[in-house]
Amino acid sequence: MRKPTIRARLTLIYGGLFLLAGTVLLAVTYVLVDQRLAHGLGFNLRGSGGKESISLPQGTQINAEQAEHLRNLVRQVQDDARRDALDSLLTQGGVALAVVTIAAVAFGWLVAGRALQPLQQITGTARRIAGADGAGRGLHERIALAGPTDEVKELADTFDLMLERLDRSFDGQRRFVANASHELRTPLAINRSLVELAITRPDAPAELRQLGETLLAVNERHERLIDGLLTLADSENELAEHIDVDLAEVAGHVAEQTARSTTLGVTCSLTPARTVGDPVLLERLTQNLVENAVRHNVDEGGWLSITTAVVDGRATLTVSNSGPVVPGYEIETMFLPFRRLNRERAAGQRGFGLGLSIVRAVARAHGGTVRAVPRPEGGLVVTVALPTAP
Repeated sequence: MRKPTIRARLTLIYGGLFLLAGTVLLAVTYVLVDQRLAHGLGFNLRGSGGKESISLPQGTQINAEQAEHLRNLVRQVQDDARRDALDSLLTQGGVALAVVTIAAVAFGWLVAGRALQPLQQITGTARRIAGADGAGRGLHERIALAGPTDEVKELADTFDLMLERLDRSFDGQRRFVANASHELRTPLAINRSLVELAITRPDAPAELRQLGETLLAVNERHERLIDGLLTLADSENELAEHIDVDLAEVAGHVAEQTARSTTLGVTCSLTPARTVGDPVLLERLTQNLVENAVRHNVDEGGWLSITTAVVDGRATLTVSNSGPVVPGYEIETMFLPFRRLNRERAAGQRGFGLGLSIVRAVARAHGGTVRAVPRPEGGLVVTVALPTAP
């Protein structure tokens, strides 16, 4: 059961207090009027000259029997008038109290909304930051609450200060990864050049050539790792280019290259699916999906399928492949950096565990989503959905 909002609770409290105060006021008024009417309506019957008769204020003479009858009549009139006055007071007072209470509740609703408007502004900013794609995105937003310095403004200013520090922290982290990746590329390129120069010499012995090939393989793995880290860092930043890209063309280019370098059966169903973004990152996204499908496949009779289409107004890229059975609870682990199946860190010749991490980062940078579903026969179906080009 959903609990009422703070605005609703404040309105109920305000209306309840007003109704309670009005009820008490009506009860006090009822008691006072009842006591006042108990003294009569001002009739005064007096005797005259000791005779069994009385004179009215107008001087009219009546006997004792007539006076007693008149007293009873006056008393009955007073009781009826008193009863009618009290009933009218309760009825009309209750109606007036109900009308004023309804007006007070409506006014309390408006006042509560006005008072809670700064909190709604804080909540809206926090919701936009929480819904931003990618870690650290949206932290540039600020509440910048205007108004008097009270508890709510102090809360908003503290929240802004926290966002500023988090924004600087995430920016520093991304710059560090990008700078470190760029700096590590240079020595790796030098090492590769020196090793290639050594093993291509005519007088190089066979042992040296074998050692050089091993070193080149290790160097190549390190270069792929650095490229993956650099791509991951770039995809976490704002897009530098917004170009109309057809996912069908990108997927066809990657599929053609893959078909020449693998023995797997590669099938394509490419329908134009245009989106807007960075073509280099989108090509890397597609390449990572296809490489992941090739790497995690079966040795014999394996296949992979690439499909592009526009589904529900979104440009989609789907890569399906055969392979080992993947438990459903391991899907989220595969999207973590340096992690593979069974929550093991990446090692050996099967990659570094950055492929799907880069895919998710690139998809989020383009305002899209990525979803992986295990096939019952083994393998995965990975679908990337991106906004279509206007």
